[in-house]
Amino acid sequence: MDVRRAITSVRLQMAYAAEQGLDAQACLAGSDIDPAMLHRPEATIERAQERRVVENLCAQLDDPVRHGLAMGQRYHLSSYGVWGFALLSSPTFRQAVELGVRYLDLTFAFLDIRLEEEQGEAVLILDDSGLPETIRPYLLARDASAVMMVQEELFASRIPLSSLALRLPEQDPAPFTAIFGLPPCFDQSHSQARFVAGLLDMPLPQANPVTARLCEEQCQQLLVQRYRQGGVALRVRRRLLSQPGRFPDMEAMASELGVTSRTLRRQLRTEGTGYRELLDEVRRMLAEQWLILGGLGMEEISDRLGFSELSNFNHAFRRWTGQTPARFRRERQGK
Repeated sequence: MDVRRAITSVRLQMAYAAEQGLDAQACLAGSDIDPAMLHRPEATIERAQERRVVENLCAQLDDPVRHGLAMGQRYHLSSYGVWGFALLSSPTFRQAVELGVRYLDLTFAFLDIRLEEEQGEAVLILDDSGLPETIRPYLLARDASAVMMVQEELFASRIPLSSLALRLPEQDPAPFTAIFGLPPCFDQSHSQARFVAGLLDMPLPQANPVTARLCEEQCQQLLVQRYRQGGVALRVRRRLLSQPGRFPDMEAMASELGVTSRTLRRQLRTEGTGYRELLDEVRRMLAEQWLILGGLGMEEISDRLGFSELSNFNHAFRRWTGQTPARFRRERQGK
């Protein structure tokens, strides 16, 4: 259900695989990616296709975490196209991070990345909870390493981290220290990097507000274009309509679609809607249809729409239409 992504990431990983002596055909097996596509810069693929390539890689690499760290260092700002230029031209580090997270679906990340602030520290959360264990360690190492590469290229230097917690088993910290500047705390329940919050307001050396604004507009247009090929909101509507009265909550819907709830929320927001709005839209459409057709009482309609009380249905319908269900039925049936 995810937005389509450029084939760049697969191309980079295939080049790395070749250096490791891995068979190209085995790496692409089951992905429906023709090798010729790797040479077409405009080609886009689905997230699931890259995931299959990652699965093939992890099955062949001797140490997926170590290779993931090395792989992440190949994702330069220029690899991301307009998203990278948008970050580079942002006025401050904070604005670059916020923009980067807002348009995360234009990157090749599999982690759900978000920024929080608490007690004078900025916390970059690296959420890998939606990934299967067979590929999670590799993708956590790869995407975390790629984040550091982006940050270093923004400043031409590395921002000092105050701490780094990773949901990875205890292992040699040297490769991590070389990339992150400090040894991580392993075996943590969540992965996150912390640094002084004041660093967020540092100006970027290549800041250009006009260019940043133009690049963000292009990011928006590109995202909409790629979403149209998948239609996240459309898929959510179809799922809600498929089983009236059995509407999953946000977490359950995201799980059905194979993403985290934060990712689903961000994707819907980018399309100009939200899960609550879509649920209300479907409920209203069904309610109006059943009220006009007749045959169902108010309590039965309320139950079918998943309301625990008839009063809740009445309140929601008044909010949607400005009138009660009973009045709506009378007016539409001419009674």
